[in-house]
Amino acid sequence: MAKITAAITAVGKYIPDYILTNAMLEKMVDTNDEWITTRTGIKERRILKGEGKGTSYMAIKAAKELLEKKKLDPKEIELVIVATATPDMQAAATSVYVATQIGAVNAFGFDLEAACSSFLYGMSVAAKYIESGRYKKVLLIGADKCSSMIDYTDRATCIIFGDGAGAVLFEPSEEGLGLQDEYLKSDGVGREYLQVKASGSLYPVTKEAIDKKENFVYQDGKTVFKNAVFNMADVAVKILERNNLTNDDINWLAAHQANKRIIEATARRINLESSKVMMNIQKYGNTTSATIPLLLADYEQQLKKGDNIIFASFGGGFTWGSIYFKWAYNS
Repeated sequence: MAKITAAITAVGKYIPDYILTNAMLEKMVDTNDEWITTRTGIKERRILKGEGKGTSYMAIKAAKELLEKKKLDPKEIELVIVATATPDMQAAATSVYVATQIGAVNAFGFDLEAACSSFLYGMSVAAKYIESGRYKKVLLIGADKCSSMIDYTDRATCIIFGDGAGAVLFEPSEEGLGLQDEYLKSDGVGREYLQVKASGSLYPVTKEAIDKKENFVYQDGKTVFKNAVFNMADVAVKILERNNLTNDDINWLAAHQANKRIIEATARRINLESSKVMMNIQKYGNTTSATIPLLLADYEQQLKKGDNIIFASFGGGFTWGSIYFKWAYNS
């Protein structure tokens, strides 16, 4: 009997209609288009507007697009994982609501939170459920309403983040396609450098915390950048070495879209030409858990069955890692 591997068989995405451009940010904070573009590669980002619309709204939209494209009955889905740093609310899992709203009545669900590495970690978790042989269809969604935790008077953070969602379906493969290997890391010393202080049990949201703007994201940009450049590139190198791969063996680098310079540094470390580097940060900014599935959705038409993809990510906490993956279908 052939070994079961976990392959992605469908993708879907959702991005909000509202576009926040660099030119618009110039009127909000002390910054300019050239500064933002040079340092981040971002030209615009999408922002979810509207009363009562949270992360689940985008996750549902992305999942429904996937279901429609795949012509899949949602009742066949057995597990829904929502990778997110901005769940709708505490205690009640966003994934459970999403599953119900898309009609996945036979699925159970849970949220997975590891900052910008949430979706990458989610790929590992979803694959394990498939590889166990017990589950056949696992829906993994990366979604974040980053605008809900951004102070739009803080020029250090408001230029970076956007909102969006992407979804992928994991199914068993007997052709050896899908997830081949993973190298995942974390280090808790990093949490002081990238966090929303007043949001959890350690520092609950209070009037005093709101007055201090502790309910918004804080980032020590230089420290995060330095660690991201080294660690994301380092794990990409290690996953190649461990699998005896060269740059010629790699068809694509799908790196977390946090900063163009970080992505380019990772590509340089594995000697990968720019034509093999997936990039859409200029359109969406950093959508946290959604960056990797949005890449897959945007590049789906270019992906070929058997393509070797190196995934890499770095996020707050710190969390980071790399996954070696074989694409499973032609669009």
